[in-house]
Amino acid sequence: MNWRDRIEKNSPRERASLLWAAVIALLVVILDQWTKWYFIRNYEKGVPTPIIPGVLNFTYVENIGAAWSMLSGQVWLLLLFGITAGAAIIYFFRKLAEGCVERYYALLLVISGIIGNSFDRAFHGAVIDFIHVHYYESWHYPVFNVADMAICIGVFIYLISGFCRKSPEAEK
Repeated sequence: MNWRDRIEKNSPRERASLLWAAVIALLVVILDQWTKWYFIRNYEKGVPTPIIPGVLNFTYVENIGAAWSMLSGQVWLLLLFGITAGAAIIYFFRKLAEGCVERYYALLLVISGIIGNSFDRAFHGAVIDFIHVHYYESWHYPVFNVADMAICIGVFIYLISGFCRKSPEAEK
């Protein structure tokens, strides 16, 4: 049996995969919330701390929007969207995963990111961001956090899986 084999529903392999993916997702949520707590308490808002000069700063900011500050100020709408997206992923989990082990991890990473950022919106009124990638003063990527990384990594894994695997119907 190799990684490309599909997992049967309710099999020991599926339960083990779900358990490990859930443990990783839980650890991501804990790391996300701990890092945000750390930055809230130890960094002044908006003041960059160079980590790799000219390339990487830690800059504590509060984002009241979504990615790239879209829908800025619509905290409750974004919270509702996050909860709805997370619930939809959970509801359609098996259909989305299609028995592919890597998709279990991908989907649970996305859910962990949604939980982390939704927690911020609900309890802080904004998402806490602190990782600032840039190239001196000429280029700046939006400041992000561990939850954002989990969402992006999860989506990336899911997309790669979709490109590398045939659909169950095509395999038949």
